[in-house]
Amino acid sequence: MFAAYASRIDRDQPLNGLELGERPEPQARPGWSTVTVKAASLNHHDLWSLRGVGLGEESLPMILGCDAAGIDEHGNEVVVYPVVGLSGHGVGPDEPRSILTEKYQGTFAEKVSVPTWNLVPKPKELSFEEAACLPTAWLTAYRMLFTNAGVRPGDSVLVQGAGGGVATAAIVLAKAAGLRVYATSRDEAKRKRAEDLGADAAFEPGARLPRRVDAVIETVGAATWSHSVKSLRPGGTLVISGATSGPNPQAAELNRIFFLELKVVGSTMGTKDELEDLLSFCAVTGVRPVVDTVLPLDRAREGFEKMAGGDLFGKVVLTV
Repeated sequence: MFAAYASRIDRDQPLNGLELGERPEPQARPGWSTVTVKAASLNHHDLWSLRGVGLGEESLPMILGCDAAGIDEHGNEVVVYPVVGLSGHGVGPDEPRSILTEKYQGTFAEKVSVPTWNLVPKPKELSFEEAACLPTAWLTAYRMLFTNAGVRPGDSVLVQGAGGGVATAAIVLAKAAGLRVYATSRDEAKRKRAEDLGADAAFEPGARLPRRVDAVIETVGAATWSHSVKSLRPGGTLVISGATSGPNPQAAELNRIFFLELKVVGSTMGTKDELEDLLSFCAVTGVRPVVDTVLPLDRAREGFEKMAGGDLFGKVVLTV
């Protein structure tokens, strides 16, 4: 079957390890299902995999891709929940959880095999392309907002780095839930897009906000950390799920954190139940993922190049 896969690790030039070509089809195994992939979406996790983060040389070649929507062997339209081992189904109770492509072959292929427990029904209201955007970036944003930040309608939130998959999702979801939304981006066009998506206002990074916010959605890391902490009201919550600009900010702002009793919460992915809630939320409200580009799988390299260069707003989707 045709697939996009990592053939080698290159920490400095990750796309040098990306190959497009034939790979073996997944073999049947007890407790697992094979899904015929209709659409899959890119995440920064795929670039990090090519750099060797969470993926060792001993596991190569590895088909990339965490997210997919498709049809199972019984003809059901499904969405793939990408965390394997969370429940023990299909792998046993002692196996630590992993995300697809860390240990098991991923979704950038004609077929993917996952534990049957990892399949979630796709709502008829969502296309395969839309549903394929949700399991990683959008699920991460959903958990950050509604589980870990605990925001409620009427609260305010700052989303750092508008344009990235998680940040874009957070803007859309927060607005649909009745929050006041501020966003930042270095790029004027992305600030305008953030406002078009529902942000009440968008600013350059580091700008003073009209008011301090109840929560900050942080995926940028070192470059925006200080601004994120300073933007919170007393008792507010900073939720971080990534550090694309690096993990070591110049100032940790510890005095401000303890004096104002701020909360700093780490967040990774989300649960299967949260994915089902997110799918239902989108189906009922009409909220849809923001898609930057749709490409056929054989043009996957173009999608990787767009993501590596930061030249996108929303998700890159690969169709099979």
